[in-house]
Amino acid sequence: MFIFGALILLGGTYGIFKYVHSLAHEETDDAQIEKNMNPIIPRVTGYITKVYVKDNDFVKKGDTLFTIDSRDYIVKVEEAKAALAAAEGSFEVSKADVGSAQANVSVSQANVLSAGGNIETAKIRLNRAKNDFERYSNLYKNHSITKQQFEQAEAAKLEAESQLKILQQQERASAYQRSVTEAKSNVTNKQTEVAAANIKSAKAKLDAAQLNLDYTVVTASVDGQVSKIAVQPGQLVQPGQSLFYIINNQEVWVVANFKETQLNKMVIGQKATIKVDAYPDTDFEGTITSFSPATGARFSLLPPDNATGNFVKTIQRLPVKISLNQSNEAEKIKLLRPGMNVDVDVHLK
Repeated sequence: MFIFGALILLGGTYGIFKYVHSLAHEETDDAQIEKNMNPIIPRVTGYITKVYVKDNDFVKKGDTLFTIDSRDYIVKVEEAKAALAAAEGSFEVSKADVGSAQANVSVSQANVLSAGGNIETAKIRLNRAKNDFERYSNLYKNHSITKQQFEQAEAAKLEAESQLKILQQQERASAYQRSVTEAKSNVTNKQTEVAAANIKSAKAKLDAAQLNLDYTVVTASVDGQVSKIAVQPGQLVQPGQSLFYIINNQEVWVVANFKETQLNKMVIGQKATIKVDAYPDTDFEGTITSFSPATGARFSLLPPDNATGNFVKTIQRLPVKISLNQSNEAEKIKLLRPGMNVDVDVHLK
């Protein structure tokens, strides 16, 4: 009876303790440690020449992880440099052509102006010759001058008219030549613009080739610890191929999957106590930072569809993110690994 009474007393005390504890706490053992896992993905195709890290090595940001055979990319860089030099040479030739075309336009304009001046002079001469011819014609009718003098005045008038026609034809030819020269100058200017665009294109191709050459050296993007290295020298890798991971040790958090019936009193900012199965003697402190927008089942590959006649209600779980506080010892946090199981106790009050 004494033993039975003691068991009842102990059971009742434990039950009361758990009941009182449940009023201010929510617990779950469906929780794991999480960290950022940065995949190592090459950006260019090639054969690996050397691997500089081993399984589980710690690396710093910028450390070389492995290199890809760069000979093909060096050749492409040289080709891009040659193309750029050719484009720059074409641009210089186009600039020289522009100068020559502008000089030709200036000469054509000068010829047109000169022809215009000569025409004005020819018009003055023609006007004087006409006046002389009219005077000599009247004098010849009055028999005041000889026929020879009259014919000389007539010849001078005809010569002035002919000279004016020749100069007018020359002016039209000069104007046409100027228009042709200006058109050639415009074409040359367009060719210069095309040559300048070719330089920009060649520079862009050179930058792209240089960038691909730089990508043959694969470096760590963050501080962390590499996972199992699944690459070897001589292996062909492709862009977008995930080779291994770097586990980022800068940020650690816990994803706890609470039942939907436990979320009634849980809010962002509440404190939580975290016990890691691997280190049962150490308690970690955390804070609720966010709730998942959907239950874990909705993110599965084949989410459940309850639109059937044999529906069975199942309590769903919602992932809750709990960040570890800065008050935790940094050395102990480094011991935590993604995927470790933990028990989470959220303090509701």
